[in-house]
Amino acid sequence: MFNGKSILITGGTGSFGKHFTKTLLQRYKPKRLVIYSRDELKQFEMQQEFNDPAMRYFIGDVRDLPRLIQAMKGIEVVIHAAALKQVPAAEYNPMECVKTNIYGAENVIQASLANNVQKVIALSTDKAANPINLYGATKLCSDKLFVAANNVAGGHPTRFSVVRYGNVVGSRGSVVPFFKKLVAEDAESIPITHPGMTRFWITLQDGVGFVLKNFERMQGGEIFVPKIPSMRITDLVESIAPGIQTHLIGIRPGEKLHEIMCPLDDSHLTLEFKDHYVITPSIDFLRAINFTINGIGEQGSPVEKGFEYNSGSNPHFLNIDELRSMN
Repeated sequence: MFNGKSILITGGTGSFGKHFTKTLLQRYKPKRLVIYSRDELKQFEMQQEFNDPAMRYFIGDVRDLPRLIQAMKGIEVVIHAAALKQVPAAEYNPMECVKTNIYGAENVIQASLANNVQKVIALSTDKAANPINLYGATKLCSDKLFVAANNVAGGHPTRFSVVRYGNVVGSRGSVVPFFKKLVAEDAESIPITHPGMTRFWITLQDGVGFVLKNFERMQGGEIFVPKIPSMRITDLVESIAPGIQTHLIGIRPGEKLHEIMCPLDDSHLTLEFKDHYVITPSIDFLRAINFTINGIGEQGSPVEKGFEYNSGSNPHFLNIDELRSMN
């Protein structure tokens, strides 16, 4: 569905954006692929790697609505990946996180509607489910904005959906590169926040593939959640540096012991498909949609009452060898 299309990625110079670009150019022949981000150095570096004739690079911030509207002229598909993502940084700089993750989300919506973009998918996070930190709260707000935008669209053809998943293996700012750096520096021990901590775990390629697939599945208003494994932080350390000692530094501001992707309170809205879940809108839409059958004919069914998709109770945990192969 991406052949001959004009596509824009906000935050396109990040880990996801670069991998999405690589995958898209390998599998499809887009008419235009616009990288929209605010860091000129990262754009320059990305241009050295991706110089396909379809590539375009726009300096701009999602906080800047006029620039977004200009960048989206003629665009048919938008992936909204731009965000401030570091949990402690958000706790200490709350309004900066709000400006990018909430106001920026609304700007993406308004620019998409102004240009009659066909499909928009916004990237979310497990931290948006029952959030206890500011980052998660801003992403929950963003999720709500994108779902409700399907009603705001009115007569516009634009449809909005959300993809939510967990920690991405080796992404910029993640724990794996940090642990590997410590090992390379001959550290005597690895710092961990809590020995019982668990996280959902997904590779960058699987995350990209899931987003691509959901452009085909989406009807507008869904929050797509992949079925992915969990990992224990102690197993992760062992997979990177067998036998190394660990020392506790305590849970950081705004951090959870376990993450949630489908909250218990949303179980009445959640549908289970073969390899993913869909959280359907809590609000009524102006147009009736049967979310149990998606855009490519896959059929889902309601989960049991009280269902919760939690990294600590997930039936699929990665063992040390599996973690090692992913790292």
